This record gives sequence, C-alpha cells and structure tokens, in this order.
Amino acid sequence: MTPECQVAIKRGALSFTRSDYDRFLSGVEAVVLLRDGDDLVILPVRHAHAGGYLLKQKNIAGDRVAHVAGFLRDQGVPDELEVAHTAGWSEQRAALVIDGFFTIRDAGRQT
Repeated sequence: MTPECQVAIKRGALSFTRSDYDRFLSGVEAVVLLRDGDDLVILPVRHAHAGGYLLKQKNIAGDRVAHVAGFLRDQGVPDELEVAHTAGWSEQRAALVIDGFFTIRDAGRQT
C-alpha cells in the first residue's frame, strides 16, 4: 500500500474529505465494508444498486459520509466510538484498508 488518506469514524458514520473522496473514490456511489482479520477493508462500489453503504454528500465542501453503524455493531464496535485513522490504498485488494483497525480499537478505544 502506498497512497494514504484519513478516514474518520464517528458514531457509526464513516467520513472522507472531498479531496480524499476525489482521489480514491471519485465517481463511486457506495462502499462495502469487510473485516479481514484485524483490518477494515473499504471497497468502492460504482453503482449503489449493487449494494453497500451509500456515500452521501455531507456538506457544501463536498465531504462524503456513509452510515455504517450496523456493520460496526456487528463487529463489536461501540456506537460512541470516534476515531480518525490513516487508510492506505491496496492495489491487491482494490480497496482502502485500515490496517489493524479492530486491534487498535479494542486496545486503545481511541477518540
């Protein structure tokens, strides 16, 4: 993985700045989240009808948000969690990946 961006998770919402959205997810309507061991994998989905969590425009600046509380709850992530993590682009997975997200979250309960 080389290129990176910041991903904020706040009370069940996954957020990207406009610049990070444009750089990594431009034209993407939704994302699918997967747990791969301790990693959080964020897969882009070009057509929302194919499934996933809809990426909605959050503000006039063009930031994007996906409401993913159900997935996070299923993985044991508390609703009140507020964190920002660096995600790296993985060519192999064709996705953004937060390495060790579930380990970091369990160990530190970062805010």
